[in-house]
Amino acid sequence: MTNTTIPSLDGVDLARLPKVSLHDHLDGGLRPQTIIDLAREIDLELPADNADDLAQWFLDQCNAGNLVDYLKTFDLSTAVMQTEAGLRRVAHEFVLDLAADGVIYGEIRWAPEQHLTRGLTLDQVVEAVQAGLEDGVTEVRESGREIEVGQLITAMRHADRALEIAELAVRHRDRGVSGFDIAGAEDGFLPSRHRAAFDYLAANFFPVTVHAGEAAGLESITSAIIDGRALRLGHGVRLAEDVTVERSDDDEVYVNIGRLSEWVKDREIVLELSPSSNLQTGAIAAWGEDLADHPFDMLHQLGFRVSVNVDNRTMSGTSLTRELGLLVETFGYDLDDLETFQLNAAAGAFLPLEDREYLVEQIQAGFDAVRG
Repeated sequence: MTNTTIPSLDGVDLARLPKVSLHDHLDGGLRPQTIIDLAREIDLELPADNADDLAQWFLDQCNAGNLVDYLKTFDLSTAVMQTEAGLRRVAHEFVLDLAADGVIYGEIRWAPEQHLTRGLTLDQVVEAVQAGLEDGVTEVRESGREIEVGQLITAMRHADRALEIAELAVRHRDRGVSGFDIAGAEDGFLPSRHRAAFDYLAANFFPVTVHAGEAAGLESITSAIIDGRALRLGHGVRLAEDVTVERSDDDEVYVNIGRLSEWVKDREIVLELSPSSNLQTGAIAAWGEDLADHPFDMLHQLGFRVSVNVDNRTMSGTSLTRELGLLVETFGYDLDDLETFQLNAAAGAFLPLEDREYLVEQIQAGFDAVRG
C-alpha cells in the first residue's frame, strides 16, 4: 500500500520541492479506485474489490524479485485502458497526481500497441491520452500551479512493431509527443533488434531513451547507446557492473570505471534510476537486497548524472516524494543533493534548450524558497 507519510528534511516538506519526473509509466500509475470503476464497466474480475486491498495486491505481486513477474501485473492495468474514455480519464488523473507530488515537468511513457483490443487505432489512442493530459494540465493551472508534460511513446521490445511505433511518435511530435522508448522483457531482446526504428528516429532528429541495464547488463546498455543512440538510459542501474572498487593494504579506496561507464559519464547521459522498483525487480541483486546496497550513491558520488524516478507508482506503492525521502534516510542526502538530482533530470528532459534552462530556473527558485 502506498506510504502516505510525507518525508521531511530539516523541517522541509519534500512534497513542496519542485521535481522532474523522467521515468513514469502511464499504465503503472493508475489510481486503484479508477481500476475498480473501469473494470466494472467491462465486467473485468479483479483480485480485490476495494481500493486499499487492490493497492496492496499490486505491491505484493510486484515484490517477486524479478522483472518478468513484476510485468505480469500490467495485464490488469492495461485491460481497463482500451477505450477512449478510459485512456482519457487515466491520463487526466495521472497529471493531477504528478502535480500533487510536486512535479513541474513530467514525461509519461506508455505503449500504444497495448491499447488496441477494443477497436481503437494507434493514432486514436495517442490522441485520447493527449486529451487527458491536456485536461489535467488545465485543471492544475486553474488551481494556480504550473506543470508541463509530454508523452514518451514506447514500443514493446519483444514485438516487431518498433518501426511502426517510431513513425507514430514522429507523426505526433508537434501534438504532445516528446520522445521514444522501448520497454518490456529486457533480457534476450537487445535494442539492436530494433535498429531500423532507431535509424528512422535518428534521421528525424527525434530523441530516444531506452530501457537498459535493469534486467540485463552491460551488453544491453551498450546496444542502447550504439544502436539506439539513447540520450538517456531507462534505469541503467547495472552500469555499476562496469565500475570496480578496490581497497589497498593501507585502506585507500581506488575506483576504476570501464570504457562504457566512462562514455556514459563523460557525455552526461542521464540515468533514470528508480530505487524502489530496482529492489522489486532484482535489478540490484548483484549488490544486495536493501536500498543501502543500491549503487545509486556510488554513481552519484562518482559524478554520473543520476535522476530519481518512480517507474510505476501503483506497482511500487510510491511517489517521487517518497523515493526522495527513502534516499535521504538511507544515504543522508541534504537539500543540495536533492536539488542536484532534479537539475540532472532537467538537463536530460526532452525539451528545447530554452525550455530546459527555464526548468532549471524553476527548480533553483523552488529550492531557494524552501531554504528560506
